Amino acid sequence: MLSFHVLDVFTKAPFSGNPLAVVLAADGLSDAQMQTITREFNLSETIFVQTPDDPSHTAKVRIFCPAYELPFAGHPTIGCAILLAERAHEGDFECEITLEEVSGLVPVNVSRVGDDIQAEFTAPVLPLLASGTPPSPESAARALGLRPEDIGFAQHLPMHWQGGPDFLYIPIASRAALRKAAPSASWLEMTAKSKTQSVYIYCREDEGYAARMFAPQHGMPEDPATGSASAILAAQLLASGALPEGITRIPLAQGKDMGRPSAIGLTADVQNGALQRIRIKGAAVRVHHGQITALPL
Repeated sequence: MLSFHVLDVFTKAPFSGNPLAVVLAADGLSDAQMQTITREFNLSETIFVQTPDDPSHTAKVRIFCPAYELPFAGHPTIGCAILLAERAHEGDFECEITLEEVSGLVPVNVSRVGDDIQAEFTAPVLPLLASGTPPSPESAARALGLRPEDIGFAQHLPMHWQGGPDFLYIPIASRAALRKAAPSASWLEMTAKSKTQSVYIYCREDEGYAARMFAPQHGMPEDPATGSASAILAAQLLASGALPEGITRIPLAQGKDMGRPSAIGLTADVQNGALQRIRIKGAAVRVHHGQITALPL
């Protein structure tokens, strides 16, 4: 039997944020077994905790979405680190969890003061432009059920970035248009030309940005909180002239339009016009736990 916990991530309130399954002591599982268990949970992602290759690290982890394995993902990293830290400490604490992910080592700082527990990770790779042709405003509008004037603002234009996973970033001119957006009949045409199946749309909101992420071909009609896309967003903002020199902290809101509000903290360090480091911060709460009593073949 395997123990598991389900947490809601990028939130301090149960039944909001992005749900995550964490399967402990998963060393004996094959890739096929992990994929099958992930489909059984039917969440956007499941993370499997294994013995680290280097004993000085906290754990080796494998992350799966319902369709395939991911080299890195943000909300599994945050949720898993918080769970492992809570299991190792009592009372208030601050510690570093080091996770061996497929994309590389991911250090996570976890702290708890009273009931407030937060984790912050450093992205394992810096984003690069990805291949594919970003859509025109007209094409993006058709794919999202919007008008061409709803696409873009200031210097923000659609661009395709990768940093482990890859996302097509589409800036939206207003919060009302962001709320209205949804994949339409032209969706597959746009994603095929852009050579990606994950689309992150965003608009200005308060001191930061509101966002949504659609990946229907990956089994995720909409994701309530996407840590990896939030990290790669730093490259999109820099290319759009929205990041100054030095360290900038930006609040991101996601999931509100699907009834699961999430709060994500993005910190970008820009030196000499280039990204040097990207960090993502968030909370998580445990919702339930149990045991897997029957393992797939």
